[in-house]
Amino acid sequence: MSVLDAGCGGGRNLVFFLRGGYEVFGIDRNPHAIASVRHTAKTLAPFLPPENFQVSEVEKTSFPDRRFDAVISSAVLHFAENERHFRAMLREMWRVLKPGGIFFARLASSIGIEDQVQTVGDGKYLLPDGSTRFLVDEELLTSETRELGGIWLEPLKTTNVQNMRCMSTWVLKKV
Repeated sequence: MSVLDAGCGGGRNLVFFLRGGYEVFGIDRNPHAIASVRHTAKTLAPFLPPENFQVSEVEKTSFPDRRFDAVISSAVLHFAENERHFRAMLREMWRVLKPGGIFFARLASSIGIEDQVQTVGDGKYLLPDGSTRFLVDEELLTSETRELGGIWLEPLKTTNVQNMRCMSTWVLKKV
């Protein structure tokens, strides 16, 4: 099984896959994060080439169409600059996902704290924790799922983190 972590950071979400012998890839725009994940991969999965981990923007990768069995995007999409950027990142991850593949995203949403966030424009909001994030809601995720032609593998789930922010989990299968 081939897995891409789009916005992998230092690789904390890849440890299970690295230990399990999966064909693991990661991209992140931060060169220090890629150096860290390469070090982790060298320790846990020395059979993987360091080139599997690349400095790259999520919205513009060098991978071929339908390359991965699974794409993970954990705490990345809420850094979108606006809705166009969000869609560009999402479309790129979907492009590299194989038919039958699994897309897993965890991202900030307004679900459950709608009355506690303040819009700052372009789909970005000031959250009670003081951060500014691009936020999704159920309507946007449902619309994007329909537009992608994806199938929900799990119902949309949202965790409220002490009324400071909400994180939603969006899991789809590519048909």
